[in-house]
Amino acid sequence: MKKAHAQIRRSQTVSTWGPGALLDMPNYSVIMGGLDTWPALSKLEEIHEPRLTRKLQMMTGLSFPRLYTPPTQSNHPQEAPIGIGAWRFPEWFVVQEKDLNTAQLRSRRLVHRNSLQNNKYDGLQVVPTRFVRACPKGHIDDLDWYRFVHRGNSQCRRPLWLDEKGTSGDLGDLSVRCECGQKRSLYDATLIETNPLGTCLGKRPWLGRDSQEGCILPGRLLIRTAANAYFSQVLSVLSIPERNSEVDVIVNALWDDLSTVEDISEIKIFRRKPKNADQLAPFSDSEIMEAIQRLKQGGNQVERPVKLVELDALVNAPEGYGEDVPIDPNFHARRLPEHIWRKSGLSKDIEAVIQLHRLREVLALTGFTRFEAEVPDINGEFETDVERAELALDPSWFPAIENKGEGIFIQLKTTSVHEWLGQSSVKQRLEHLILGHNQWLVGRKSQRSFPGGAYILLHTLSHLLLQSLSLYCGYPSSSIRERIYADSEAQRYGILLYTGSPDAEGTLGGLVQQARHLDSHLRYALRSGALCSNDPICAQHNPGESMERRWLQGAACHGCTLIAETSCEMRNDYLDRALVIPTLAHSDAAFFGNFG
Repeated sequence: MKKAHAQIRRSQTVSTWGPGALLDMPNYSVIMGGLDTWPALSKLEEIHEPRLTRKLQMMTGLSFPRLYTPPTQSNHPQEAPIGIGAWRFPEWFVVQEKDLNTAQLRSRRLVHRNSLQNNKYDGLQVVPTRFVRACPKGHIDDLDWYRFVHRGNSQCRRPLWLDEKGTSGDLGDLSVRCECGQKRSLYDATLIETNPLGTCLGKRPWLGRDSQEGCILPGRLLIRTAANAYFSQVLSVLSIPERNSEVDVIVNALWDDLSTVEDISEIKIFRRKPKNADQLAPFSDSEIMEAIQRLKQGGNQVERPVKLVELDALVNAPEGYGEDVPIDPNFHARRLPEHIWRKSGLSKDIEAVIQLHRLREVLALTGFTRFEAEVPDINGEFETDVERAELALDPSWFPAIENKGEGIFIQLKTTSVHEWLGQSSVKQRLEHLILGHNQWLVGRKSQRSFPGGAYILLHTLSHLLLQSLSLYCGYPSSSIRERIYADSEAQRYGILLYTGSPDAEGTLGGLVQQARHLDSHLRYALRSGALCSNDPICAQHNPGESMERRWLQGAACHGCTLIAETSCEMRNDYLDRALVIPTLAHSDAAFFGNFG
């Protein structure tokens, strides 16, 4: 590990540039180090969010996973800088030699790091190669260039060259050449069925040079600057007032001591222990005893899905304008009186509009994949058997950030949604979307369930409303995020659009006040969604027969419905304008079918 300094935002360490991510620096490229390269936990700030901690317990099997924020740079000039580690990667470089290039062909030498250390190429500029070998589990390694160009194991170690013809940079125009005469196109490296790069070696360079684990997947060519080089798996929850959850987490952490407690009078004995005193101080003896009994009865093992707990708090918000003093600084929601926001019959299918004047979101990085993203299900949770690359050799904590901000929750009428789902035209349209979903599953290990028509309706409407809100609320669309609530069992359906910042106590109210103008935003969203600049091609797209392999999208494209992936909870999948508003190709499956 060579000392050098680069800066990234704290929030990026749990999204774009977490452990295992590839990052270009001014003079070389690196792979972000695992949690073992982070500063001591005493230098980091701990985040407490009991509900998220319990979810991590279920996902990882750890008894008491903890959450810590990424380090922040001190403004004091006398303090030494603290940060997170990174390893130089890849170890193969391309030598920049202008005199060897011609108008028809550019030839550059491929050299290993060891050759550079031997001063063999002093005075010549080198850049890291763009091509590495990886697998979906997150493993990554340098290409075995000699094996590739010689089409198998070879003892030849003569100089290698990267030849490029044309100016497109296409893999078909790039080839690797050995001075022994062997030559091979880089396009061959993309033919996974022939296993041109060999079996993945399970290398985990973000955890150290010699870290690896067993893997039987074929190695795949990865362009290290490509968008599919790193997909973080982030679990997020909204902080909801939940007293029992906090004491359950503490009792669970101290279970070795408290498991023997049979009577409430015994708790005073355990309070005297120094390691227990501070953690038990906020709770009464009765609260602790109740938590002990819940744990002994196994009640702590039953945990409701993330979004369903949030939905309970949202739909039960009292009516008001949010001018009262909040009891909880992290959650202050009020149901806006109906006469304020309902201005016409256009919003007749809207049940309620709730203003979140204060909210707190906590996000924790749990792992990552490459090539294909694993997203939470419609209830906001990852499956327990989802494969992910580890963040540390022996993880006991996870990096996390907290955002504080504001939002708007829009609840649809249950009767309207059910009547719409019962229409034959809607069922027919959903059959096409299900066919596309099934086509997407072919060849994938993922067994993600189809989210249902209500979810796709809410998700598409959310994207259209988000684009309208961003024009007036003062925040760019990329800073507004969504949470879709499709609780078919309890027949509750809603959309939360919110924004937040990790470096402030909240926001300025620009978004939450737009709830008063919901009728206008709904009208704009439906009007803009009715016609796309790519129509009729967009409107006629059939996900079950997609030549572009857009299996998870109906009438949806960048010209109408797709938004920044940082804003979308499903990475722009499961969208269809035809379920929201009549389109050129489908006019009878829309929820807002009477829009004029």
